[in-house]
Amino acid sequence: MYRVDLALDGVDGSARAGTATTSRGTYTTPLFMPVGTRGAIKYLSAADYERLGAQIVLGNTYHLMLRPGVDTIEHFGGLGRFAGWDGLTLTDSGGFQVFSLDPKVDDDGVTFKSTYDGSSHRFTPEIAVDVQQRLGADIQMVLDVCPPLPSSPDVVRLAVDRTASWAERARQAHDRPDQSLFGIVQGGISGTMRAESARQIVDIGFDGYGIGGLSVGESREQMLPALAAALEHLPDDQPRYLMGVGDPASLVEAVALGVDQFDCVMQTRLGRHGTALTSTGRFQAKAARNALLDEPLDPSCPCDVCARHSRGYIRHLLQVREPSASRLLSIHNVAWTLDLMDRMRSAILDGTFAALRNEVLAVWQ
Repeated sequence: MYRVDLALDGVDGSARAGTATTSRGTYTTPLFMPVGTRGAIKYLSAADYERLGAQIVLGNTYHLMLRPGVDTIEHFGGLGRFAGWDGLTLTDSGGFQVFSLDPKVDDDGVTFKSTYDGSSHRFTPEIAVDVQQRLGADIQMVLDVCPPLPSSPDVVRLAVDRTASWAERARQAHDRPDQSLFGIVQGGISGTMRAESARQIVDIGFDGYGIGGLSVGESREQMLPALAAALEHLPDDQPRYLMGVGDPASLVEAVALGVDQFDCVMQTRLGRHGTALTSTGRFQAKAARNALLDEPLDPSCPCDVCARHSRGYIRHLLQVREPSASRLLSIHNVAWTLDLMDRMRSAILDGTFAALRNEVLAVWQ
């Protein structure tokens, strides 16, 4: 495995600005990674990713192994080449999607049905590693157990124990030297179990560390202490990845605690439903009051959509159900979030992160 080393370019409190090195290139943090579930970010192409300045794009192992299938993606030379994307790629294990389907779970693995045709499939830690090695992403994630919230302490305890056992098996199965393997910390909203899980996963030894099972229904007040308990035991010189989190308030709060990278589908999901992220909060682009407004979605946003199109035009596209409206809003939301991460990095380097955090929370709390 290729260990991902994180060199800290600056710190401000616990917030970190770093440069991470993979086998195929570097990326800077704090980092937001757009999600290309089925090999593409919805309504976007690899050319868009490049123009927006994305550094890593995610793929979903569960969906890709079912459609178009691992053999096909391997035939084309891996996920990045298949998608025409020259940047870095990361694949999740598919575990979150699998566990949302009420699967049959045992100590060895999990059995689940395809959402496409109802066929039965099996994931073990070893199978998840093999599938992701063949998908060829630069970073892959171990198969973990993500319990729903709320869950009883016994359910969370079993998830922590199985996650550790499966992580050890994944570590032993992984043998692709140019690909990095990240472990995942579980533990629900229990600070004690989060700390225990973090110590277990670090003791096994991975190339980077994910924190999973948060932002699944708990409040931010419940999430942040559990996150802090895990971060306390993760290495300073490797990436810390909070999985599935992308709302601006949670992003800035997690960076303040020492998280380095994030992913979320929220940006494009909101875009598809007519909502823009802006410096003054969520903006409902379809509202009638926008019909004659000759101003951008966000005057402070540097994206091409804000430079070219008015609120009135985008509102018109939504009114007539023109698909390009979803594309434009998705591009804007991803660009806006990437710019927020750039602003956080600059603030950390300048020693002004606390002021930026207060500015973001004043709008998004």
